[in-house]
Amino acid sequence: MDRMNEQEFIKQVDRYLNGEMEGAERAAFELHCRESTAAAEQLATHRLFLLQLKEHAHRVAFKHTLAAAAERYHAGGGSAVERTEPLIVTLWNKFKVNSLVAASVAILAVFSTLWLSGYYKTIEKTSTNYSALRRDMNDVKKNVNAQNAVIRNINSGKPRDDRSVGSFGGTGFVISANGYVVTNYHVVRGADSVHLQNTKGESFRAKVIYIDPTNDLALLRINDSTYAPLKSAPYTFKEAPSELGEDVYTIGYPRDEVVYGQGYLSSRTGYAGDTTAYQISIPVNPGNSGGPVLDSKGNVIGIISGKQTGIDGASFAIKTEALLKSIAEVPQDSLESDLVISKKNALGGLKRTEQVKKIQDYVYLVKVY
Repeated sequence: MDRMNEQEFIKQVDRYLNGEMEGAERAAFELHCRESTAAAEQLATHRLFLLQLKEHAHRVAFKHTLAAAAERYHAGGGSAVERTEPLIVTLWNKFKVNSLVAASVAILAVFSTLWLSGYYKTIEKTSTNYSALRRDMNDVKKNVNAQNAVIRNINSGKPRDDRSVGSFGGTGFVISANGYVVTNYHVVRGADSVHLQNTKGESFRAKVIYIDPTNDLALLRINDSTYAPLKSAPYTFKEAPSELGEDVYTIGYPRDEVVYGQGYLSSRTGYAGDTTAYQISIPVNPGNSGGPVLDSKGNVIGIISGKQTGIDGASFAIKTEALLKSIAEVPQDSLESDLVISKKNALGGLKRTEQVKKIQDYVYLVKVY
């Protein structure tokens, strides 16, 4: 076989592929292809060529079948072509393998495109997105109900109580005993007026003195004649970094009653590596925004600002260092009286229950209008 020219070898390949070789001749041809790399390549190339010819013939036959079926259909005035089974079934049985392969390729292409375009990363990012703890939906429902109540009061001739249209926006706590309270900016953003309610149910008018949207902080001042200034706050503000795993707790208003929550400091940075915040393990809910985070000694180490959606207990608190820097930038001409931050801690050495009792009077429910 080594002395055959290319044309003669191709003839032998045709005979081999068409099953015309038998016995010793077929064995000798296979042995020649195994021993000769060039012969093996020619055999593979010719086999592929013949396969492509057959596929082309199938496509042509398929077109002819469709054309003939259409011609018979129209010739019969739109009547069905006589056949033992529907045309679509016949065609499916004949070409279903190719159709399944094409469908598989299409599905693979779609998912590959989604992966390359970052679609799945977007879903992952969305599922772990940072969420501010403002109760927008509750605000809407409460405001709608309150407005309906106002309308009913107008119709019945009852006097209007502006506080009835308030909604529970979040939590605030005293930073200076003469009426200065800090909370999150997102809690009071867009508010026409603000009221602060203490644990006794007393409500006081307040106004926004200063905002720091970058750090999500707002400073409020109680300007209500019924308000009696408190004694110096029992807690101090810790500027030094707190330790990982440190026991921490918070007090806030996820509902219209003060609620205590306990956990630990789980990361020295906040969402997406924010160095101005901590991650804490305390589960928080809408309304906790603006609440203080304290360590076991009664030092305020941060202020609740948000949580990571989709992950239970992954909450974030703005560090006290950032809070104090923001307060230091408040223009002096906007202050009605001196802002004095307590330097004396009255909570050290007390049991947790005693600490909470002393703190409660300094934490307010923030109601926005």
